[in-house]
Amino acid sequence: MATRPFEVAGSPFFIAEGIFAAEIVEECRRRGLLAGAYALRRPRGTTFLRRLTRDLAEQRKAPGVLLRRGLALLRAEPAVLRRQAGLGAHPAPAGEVLRRVADLLAGHPHRH
Repeated sequence: MATRPFEVAGSPFFIAEGIFAAEIVEECRRRGLLAGAYALRRPRGTTFLRRLTRDLAEQRKAPGVLLRRGLALLRAEPAVLRRQAGLGAHPAPAGEVLRRVADLLAGHPHRH
């Protein structure tokens, strides 16, 4: 895994997002930087349809390839979420994540 330094000086928080964000949870916790760690839990069918619609619109690959890839990702999603939870991220729906981030910004931490 590649590493790259970044500065957060002057910022009360930083948000790491994406499938690999959970990889830094433990190190952030160790350094006392972790205010919360969440893995977005959405209905798998919704994620599948959003991804397929986006990929078809962007013509990333042939439609058949996109459909097979999308189905494979649909089947793999529970394992991905379990892995992220195992790395310290709390699985939560989008509304809960947004509320928790808003609470942090308002100065009402809800640590995980």
